[in-house]
Amino acid sequence: MVKLKSEVRFIFYASSIFVCYFVFGMLQEKITRGKYGANDKYTCSLTLVLIQCVVNYIFAQILMLSWKHEKDTTRKIYYFTSALTYLLAMVCSVMALQWINYPTQVVGKAAKPIPVMILGVLIGRKVYPLKKYLFVFLIVVGIVMFMYKDQGKKLNDGSQGMGIGEVLLLLSLTMDGLTGAVQERIKSESSPTAYSMMLNTNWWSSIIITVGVILSGEISEFCTFVSKYPEVLIYIASFALTGALGQLFIFYMVAEFGPLPCAVVTTTRKFFTVLASVVIFGNILLARQWLGAILVFSGLFLDIFYSKGKVQPAKKVQDK
Repeated sequence: MVKLKSEVRFIFYASSIFVCYFVFGMLQEKITRGKYGANDKYTCSLTLVLIQCVVNYIFAQILMLSWKHEKDTTRKIYYFTSALTYLLAMVCSVMALQWINYPTQVVGKAAKPIPVMILGVLIGRKVYPLKKYLFVFLIVVGIVMFMYKDQGKKLNDGSQGMGIGEVLLLLSLTMDGLTGAVQERIKSESSPTAYSMMLNTNWWSSIIITVGVILSGEISEFCTFVSKYPEVLIYIASFALTGALGQLFIFYMVAEFGPLPCAVVTTTRKFFTVLASVVIFGNILLARQWLGAILVFSGLFLDIFYSKGKVQPAKKVQDK
């Protein structure tokens, strides 16, 4: 890449992340919540995740060939476990979109620090500063405000309490927390490069999800659906490509500017993705939900700027 000034490169990386994940999010909602033909819906969540993992693996392989790196000594069982929980989080998140809209999914997934912190305390024996608990509390309050269903709405849609979509979102967050705990163990024991972790995680994910697609018989359902509605292949290919490109630009930004600016950019793009989904897909939000979303992203930004991502384990200090 032609050498540019640091500020120009930052703007380029940030803009690329915004654009890639904006299109990624819109395509995800289009694929999973769109109507095809008379009233058909795409329900092959496993196949969608498989395609995304394969494309991510290809991009990671390109990264591995582009930079010199030391041999990765991480035990395979760690990558297998990380891939399994990573996959379950992705599948649950994609499946949730069949029952909830994209803004709800984005705001819900913004609660990822909650299970990561809880499992970090229980499994990693970490000690977090008091202000981090305060920031996470803001996120929890915001999530509750955003996802709480009014009594009138419950009567209209026949739902009671948490629906299938919310349960799947909760499972996805739990799997995110487990993935984070396993990755912390990987970093502490062997410290592989970011693109090595990306490569191996997506490799094992592709193997696991392939078995799932075959055993579930979803592959035949997918072939039938795309033969009937071939235009969905364009959406899926674009979805996987923009997701992989987004990961690539995130890697560039972390490598050159560090995780803090990257976290600010990715958190900001989530908020604007919610706004775009409201405008484009007509996902109407109540005033309470807007306030909840503001609390969620406020908690995330405060955590980014003041917590500095550092925690203390039981015996020695480690970077998060």
